[in-house]
Amino acid sequence: MLAPNVNTKNFYQRTLASEIDCVGIGIHSGAKVSMTLKPAEIDTGIVFIRTDLEGDNAIKTHWENVTDTRLCTLISNQSGAFVGTIEHLVAAFRGCDIHNVIVEIDGPEVPVMDGSSAPFVFLIECAGMKKQDALLKFIKIKQKVSVTDGLKFASLSPGQYTSYEFAIDFDASVIGHQECFVNLHEGAFKNDIAMSRTFGFVSEFDTLRNMGLARGASLDNAIAISDNQVLNAGGLRSSDEFVKHKLLDSIGDTYLTGHPIIGHFKGIRSGHALNHKLLCELFAQADAWEYVTFPELAASMDQESKEVLKQVAMA
Repeated sequence: MLAPNVNTKNFYQRTLASEIDCVGIGIHSGAKVSMTLKPAEIDTGIVFIRTDLEGDNAIKTHWENVTDTRLCTLISNQSGAFVGTIEHLVAAFRGCDIHNVIVEIDGPEVPVMDGSSAPFVFLIECAGMKKQDALLKFIKIKQKVSVTDGLKFASLSPGQYTSYEFAIDFDASVIGHQECFVNLHEGAFKNDIAMSRTFGFVSEFDTLRNMGLARGASLDNAIAISDNQVLNAGGLRSSDEFVKHKLLDSIGDTYLTGHPIIGHFKGIRSGHALNHKLLCELFAQADAWEYVTFPELAASMDQESKEVLKQVAMA
């Protein structure tokens, strides 16, 4: 039985109400790219279409299609078509509860915009959101799953709703130790996380560019750190912007499950590679998760969690 007075509108699949486009550059390729977000049918998921390629140019956003995790998440199809730096856009889709969308793009990398998810949230809100006539399917975490790589750690554990926790430690005192926690309800992604930008150290730029990375990076799309100082004229958008961006990346990376997760993500110094390893480990353990829809989810909740769920639905 559903919780009393719960508005279930956000427990149906949603797509965009109209299409919308943008132009930008890829932070790694440095190439100009045009991108159009389009409404999609029920159960489509998030699909990228490389309009600059002929033949098999559709790439499903899914953890099994991840083929590179060097400083970004890159997905490919079986014909070799690929698109990279998808995490900020995919995080915006998750934060705005968009489940079905076609992304037409004329290059190999999503435009970086200002280095955060905020411009993508703006585009989604301008396009509008449309409820679809099909229940949304969640992935409910039943047992804790974790992965490590040295001091790096990532886990998914059972929870009554969707929450993310992250911690980072850097020798540079301008960053130092930072922690962040967020429940994805009541506009939390847009208000607290989306504005956080990617960041990097100037001392590493030459090495990255020699690797074919960061060729489009600038003070317009990333926080630059040199001699333990932030070089951007406006400084930081929040004192914990660094850890918030790492949490943002994790929201995008974990949405490659293809469905919203009901459970708790915890990351310590984690990055794209370990986030992907976590999803591989999750789906390797069939008893660690299950698909549920809202009626099934609500039936298993205590009253306090139902109240949180109600806030989610009313957001």
